[in-house]
Amino acid sequence: MQKSKSVFVLCTGGTISMQKTAHGYAPASGYLQKAMVNIPELSNADMPSYVIHEYEKPIDSANMTPAHWVQIGKHILDNYDRHDGFLILHGTDTMAYTASALSFMLENLSKPVILTGSQLPLFETRSDARENLINAMLFASQYRIPEVCIYFNNKLFRGNRTKKMDANSFAAFASPNFPVLGKVATDVTIRHHLSRYASPDKIALQTINALAIGVLRIFPGISPALLRHFLQSPLQALVLETYGLGTAPEDPQFLDVIQQATTAGIVIVNCSQCPTAKVKMSQYAAGTALLNAGVISGGDMTTEAALTKLFYLFSKNLPLSDIKRFMMVDLRGELTA
Repeated sequence: MQKSKSVFVLCTGGTISMQKTAHGYAPASGYLQKAMVNIPELSNADMPSYVIHEYEKPIDSANMTPAHWVQIGKHILDNYDRHDGFLILHGTDTMAYTASALSFMLENLSKPVILTGSQLPLFETRSDARENLINAMLFASQYRIPEVCIYFNNKLFRGNRTKKMDANSFAAFASPNFPVLGKVATDVTIRHHLSRYASPDKIALQTINALAIGVLRIFPGISPALLRHFLQSPLQALVLETYGLGTAPEDPQFLDVIQQATTAGIVIVNCSQCPTAKVKMSQYAAGTALLNAGVISGGDMTTEAALTKLFYLFSKNLPLSDIKRFMMVDLRGELTA
């Protein structure tokens, strides 16, 4: 008889495990484990066995920090050899950040790590939590997809390609610049040719250090003084959200501030404000000016992926030249070459 697959379920908090209070939905410790026992589908023969660990103090994902990414990564590493896959239950607001961060931090991954959550708590009659939970559990155990993914509303996404696009619809997430890895309908469709290969090397966790890395969105009328203030020490790196294909104001003072920052060693990565876009700074003069000022291209990376990739590379204590080079190299499927 074939041994049942095993999944380690880590409940960090989020809407899926919240209960109603006088002040609105709020995280509730210990609730989810009791609720899962009462979901009959989880006891079906084709479902994996599972071990669930709930945080004693559940986290609203708005409060998620890089220190929490490290904590989640350590839970996966500590349980890696005992389970076939991993399911991370997480709030939707920052799920794309956590999925992106874990994709870099978990080096040599050979097992599926699936993040999911819900737009409505599990106890609500119309909740999407039940379906997300059941199918994410299956993806974590039955399919060989050795990467960090988000499962939501019948779709499996590469984690570091996702963005939360809708706060009201059950279709909360999208992958603007990369196809979905799988779909669930009457049949399950897996695009194995898009999935990454399992690493033959031993799993490792790169922890994330406390770093001064930020994001700034360009807008009409942004002043050089504001930019100069933002780029002051101790800032180490910046994701600059630009227009369209990577353009920004051609104001000489604005560009001079950028040039001074890059010369001083601040890594500035150009990512488009458009969800579906690939930065091509040389296509327009307003983009070439940034390139000449030392800004590097983020290609078609999401802001979430670019930000967490900077955290990852700086935490490896690499020379600045290597950090800049690796930011433009596809490491985990986050970037189209």
